[in-house]
Order: sequence, then structure tokens, then C-alpha cells
Amino acid sequence: MAEEWITETNSSRIEGRHSVLEAFRSGRLIERLFVQNGCKDGPVLSILREAKKAGTMVDFVSKERLDYMSETGRHQGVIATLSAFAYRSIDDMFALAEQRGEAPFFLLLDGIEDPHNLGAIIRTANLAGAHGVILPKRRAAGLTATVVKASAGAICYTPVAKVTNLVSTMEDLKNRGLWFVCADMDGDVVYNQNLTGPIGLVIGNEGAGVSRLVKEHCDYSCAIPTKGDIDSLNASVAAGVMAFEIVRQRRNEGSHE
Repeated sequence: MAEEWITETNSSRIEGRHSVLEAFRSGRLIERLFVQNGCKDGPVLSILREAKKAGTMVDFVSKERLDYMSETGRHQGVIATLSAFAYRSIDDMFALAEQRGEAPFFLLLDGIEDPHNLGAIIRTANLAGAHGVILPKRRAAGLTATVVKASAGAICYTPVAKVTNLVSTMEDLKNRGLWFVCADMDGDVVYNQNLTGPIGLVIGNEGAGVSRLVKEHCDYSCAIPTKGDIDSLNASVAAGVMAFEIVRQRRNEGSHE
């Protein structure tokens, strides 16, 4: 399969070995590091050590891709993308739920790659009253400037956390009382399910959907009934439909208390 070149012209980038190394050492929030294949000299190894300490995702790519991404033409084999917004912790999400006196409601995104989708989902999470959004470190969009803009300000109010392993995080959250439902075309109709209580809503990748391991750790799957001629909804639209079904059921549950 040919390498797919996806770039964001609105994201802040740092190019060049010295600039990238100093950015790491100064504590800048670096979202992603792109390193030219085959570069293993001293400065690059120093950058890679700093990236490992910071937990930054590293992509080894061709020189042609770096040339395509570069805005200066002097990348020296390394380009870093800065995070446009600080990540929060899962504890912050639990604290927000406790502050509101509500059962925790988190969105877990299994490989959402399109920054516009991610921003739209964060916006939906905020409007649905979710207490946070959880992203994996690898194979997923991060908090770039495009995402912040697409969230329409919601990122300022809804905590977003980044985790190394989504499955391990789900196991930890189960121990803290959450159960999980994922959006899946082969699942039961969402409107027939009980989606109340402490819940994690899992939304999968735009093309592949929820990965097998993540799906296996969900308590059950839900499908959104459709009547059209294509086979699936956009990921951010699916997140909206399911999130607001959770909102509806929570409102009904409260009205019966």
C-alpha cells in the first residue's frame, strides 16, 4: 500500500534538528515527531531519546514526505508537530463528574484520524454533558490547531486525555465502575438498550471501525438503524447519535426518580 500523506496546514510545526531538540528540552507539548528513515546520527538519537521521555509518538517516514510537509525547506530530517492544547488526566474527568453529581460518562475514540472528526466529537461530547474524551497515542489524531478550531471552543471545557493503551485503560475504568458500549453495525439496535449508569461510549476508526481487541472489552455493541444506500455513518455523526441517546435515557431516568 502506498504511503498516505496527510498534513494539516493549520498546525504549528517546528523544523530542524536544533529547534526540535530545544523544543523538547524546554518542555513544549509536542504532539508528533516525524523522522526521516535511516537518520541515526547523534543529534537525531538525542531527539529520539527526548521523544521517548516525553511519550511523543514518532513516525519514521521518507524524505519525500518530509519535503512535502516542510514549510521552510530546511527540515534536516526532523519535523515536530506541536500540541495546540494541553491534555488532561482521567482523574480530571472523574472529578468533573463528581463535581456535577453525575455518573461518569466518557467517550473513547479508537483510532479517529481525521482532525475535523475529532474536533466535532469533542464538541458533541461537551454538548452531551460527557465528562471527558480519551484518545490513544498511536494511529489517531491529536490536539492540533485544526482540532481545536473544529471543537468550536468545547476543548476549553471538556477534558481530553491521551493514553498509551486503550484496552488497558478500559480495564482500569471497569475497576472504577464503568461499563462500555461501542458503535458497531452488527450490534443490537441502540434505542432498545439500557445506556444508563457510569458509561464509556467507544467510537471506532472512520474506515475500520472499532478494533477487535477493543470490541472484545466492550460489554456490548449497538447499531444505529439506517435506511440509506451507503453502509455507515460518519464517525462524528455516529458519536452524536449515540451520545444523545445516552442523554435521553439519563433524562428519563432522572424524571422517574
